[in-house]
Amino acid sequence: MPIAADDPRLTSAFSASTARYDDVPFARAGASGIRLPRISLGLWQNFGSGRTLDSQREILLHAFDRGVVHVDLANNYGPPYGAAESTFGTVLDSHLHPYRDELFLSTKAGYDMWPGPYGDGGSRKYLMRSLEQSLTRMRTDYVDVFYSHRVDPETPIEETVTALADIVRSGKALYVGISNYPADLTRRAHELLAAEGVRLFVHQPRYSLFDRTPEADLFPTLRDLGVGSAVFSPLAQGLLTAKYLDGTVPADSRAADSRFLDGSALTDDYLERIRGIEGVAREAGLSIPQLAVAWVLRDPVVTTAIIGASRPSQVDDAVHASKATLSDDVIAALEPFAAPVGAAVR
Repeated sequence: MPIAADDPRLTSAFSASTARYDDVPFARAGASGIRLPRISLGLWQNFGSGRTLDSQREILLHAFDRGVVHVDLANNYGPPYGAAESTFGTVLDSHLHPYRDELFLSTKAGYDMWPGPYGDGGSRKYLMRSLEQSLTRMRTDYVDVFYSHRVDPETPIEETVTALADIVRSGKALYVGISNYPADLTRRAHELLAAEGVRLFVHQPRYSLFDRTPEADLFPTLRDLGVGSAVFSPLAQGLLTAKYLDGTVPADSRAADSRFLDGSALTDDYLERIRGIEGVAREAGLSIPQLAVAWVLRDPVVTTAIIGASRPSQVDDAVHASKATLSDDVIAALEPFAAPVGAAVR
């Protein structure tokens, strides 16, 4: 819907930096016509009730000013569920609305969202109703890409894919993607979407120095199909930082309060690996997180790395990493401390 000339959203105090496209490089997503910033901002864990709106707004606006124009969400990001989309919607409405056409927004549905049999999975009802709710929370009439967040073994993939195709035809998403799908079902989803006249745009897998599972089958499949990838958890939920080098859990760390990571991850094997990675990073003139992000971006099949941020400086670190080129010697030096090819460190 067009914005009236006197709409207060057009008089927001925010004026984007004129240099916002000077830093972060962009890469084409597979064989599509879309280029994404090599760094994307994910709102998985830092945009719920535990953070103030002011701090969340600061990160979002700073990221936009650095050219990080791809913002990744899901219906149940929070906590509570829906909180991240609502927070983003507030900032979009108050500050970023004039820049909507410069933003590339994604959201997802697939995991639990509301009670009962229709609030989870890959059914047509769940995907379509979830997207409607997401658009309301995000205060926008469309997203740029909508994902099936996971394979639902209880729903035929044909039903999921037909719903995705119809969502594109409705104009409520411009592109569709899948996340956490294995290689064989990725190929099947691509085939079914093509039969509907819709291209599979992007896949979102977990990928880091500590989880190289996609290298076995998924990445070769994406190269073959011409599908982009937006990898999440490039810092392995914070394990690829200097926070845990001494083997303890700082009170302000993710391992202290996250349901996805706790102190049990700080095994002797982990400490040996992270200390080895820290040595390679020091020699390369990078921090551990910068090295970890640059490493996942070394392969052209990776279109963008989705980072989480609890402060603006973490966005800056990732943007710096996106411009780093790792030498063959640095990549080789990391091998003893990384997960084996096609596997994950547990």
